[in-house]
Amino acid sequence: MVRKSGVLLSLTSLPSKHGIGDLGPEASRFAEFLKNAGQTVWQVLPLTAVDGGNGNSPYSPPSAFAGNPLLISLESLAASGLLDGEDLRDMPAFPHGRIDYDLVRTSKDALLRRAWSNFKDAKQWTEYDGFFSANRHWLEPYSFFAAIKEIQGGRCWYEWPDGLKFRQHEALHKIWETRSDEIMYHRFVQFVFYSQLAAFKDCLDQFNIEFVGDMPIYMTLDSADVWTNPHLFELDESMRPVSVAGVPPDYFSETGQLWGNPLYRWDAMEADGFQWWVNRLRHLLTCFDKIRIDHFRGLIGYWSSPAGSKTAEKGCWRGVPHERFFERLTWEFPSRPFWAENLGILTPDIDAARRGLGLPGMLILHFAFGNPAKNPYAPHNHTPDNVVYTGTHDNNTSLGWFENEGSPQEIANLILYMGKEVNRDTICGDMIRMAMSSVAETAVIPMQDHLELGAKDRMNIPSTPGGNWRWRMMPGQATDELASRILAMTKLYGRLPPAPVKA
Repeated sequence: MVRKSGVLLSLTSLPSKHGIGDLGPEASRFAEFLKNAGQTVWQVLPLTAVDGGNGNSPYSPPSAFAGNPLLISLESLAASGLLDGEDLRDMPAFPHGRIDYDLVRTSKDALLRRAWSNFKDAKQWTEYDGFFSANRHWLEPYSFFAAIKEIQGGRCWYEWPDGLKFRQHEALHKIWETRSDEIMYHRFVQFVFYSQLAAFKDCLDQFNIEFVGDMPIYMTLDSADVWTNPHLFELDESMRPVSVAGVPPDYFSETGQLWGNPLYRWDAMEADGFQWWVNRLRHLLTCFDKIRIDHFRGLIGYWSSPAGSKTAEKGCWRGVPHERFFERLTWEFPSRPFWAENLGILTPDIDAARRGLGLPGMLILHFAFGNPAKNPYAPHNHTPDNVVYTGTHDNNTSLGWFENEGSPQEIANLILYMGKEVNRDTICGDMIRMAMSSVAETAVIPMQDHLELGAKDRMNIPSTPGGNWRWRMMPGQATDELASRILAMTKLYGRLPPAPVKA
């Protein structure tokens, strides 16, 4: 076992002159900060495209494969000659510390289209064509999907005319004849995104930082994947969901979480050897070293609510042919480079499946102090085969939890557990120290906790439709002094990377 540690920070949360974090210079600078702090893991949120109609949630992507155009670095485009300095000078007044997605989307799309025009003039087709050929299985339908949505004024695909809705050859051919430039533009955007991602991944590799991605378990109804593969989802004849995804009442919500995603037809997926999943995971592993599988329990048994439900209180648990599914994944990915998000309502079969696959689970310290004696999240009950967090993107910050969410009994237990007084000035350091000292092999700390930020800087409040995913670091917050403090604690608890072996 090699003990290690790292941070949880969405790429969108990096500082930037262009309203949102991206794959440019600030990402490389933060990677250097992590190296100087002795960190060897950078966990991010999904990098797939986001849709304003879904609250810009990275867990409601319009494609399982397409990258987020908002993460494309304009500085890198300028460095490659596809934009010039003048293009970047007249930028909108973006808010500090927050993302205005509409403003960013409008600004960046205009500049990406300018870069596309310059790219066509330069006739730089060789790498572009190679990228399209290697990714054609998802890129061709996605580029059509994105172009048609614009033609249709943003309407969901199940509201399109039947020829487009049912992907009839004649209708799609007509789209190509009349809108081929728009289709090729969307292919260009993905080419740029994945070229920049590959360069950034090389940077992380040089710093020996493990890049951990995140895979949402479900697809959005209005996505290229459901449009292209309706037979793999529980849809009626009009292509509307029969039942939808979510979870029953839990820690995060008294009425459960009604996500609304269409559920998978696992019988159809099994019939072709779960090929869509294999393609998806294989694609993600070209981007990341490891993948956190969101809502892992949904791959064993999932909560099904009738379509049209207002909450997730009514529904039932349904099974998945998980033994055969995991057999296929083990065959395709023998090293099993996955983490399991095993939170929520768990049963013995969930833990047995995770352990049988040899996947690390998750331990959240915010959940540890209701009844610590037998609580699996309390540090004395931790086991090495886990990743320990103070909190996740769905939790409050540690300071926010301490001030607003921890019950009097939880706070009293925390103080007793620590053996000292705990207050707002110490809580972040105390929780980080508890995570770093855990026997869990990997410790991951949300960057907000390293920065000692409060509730207004949390990333997401589950079951709320708007205002999430907007937090950004301010320039200069990742200081040398902070890196030194993190490094000292990392060394103290044996989580520094092994020294290189001399030849």
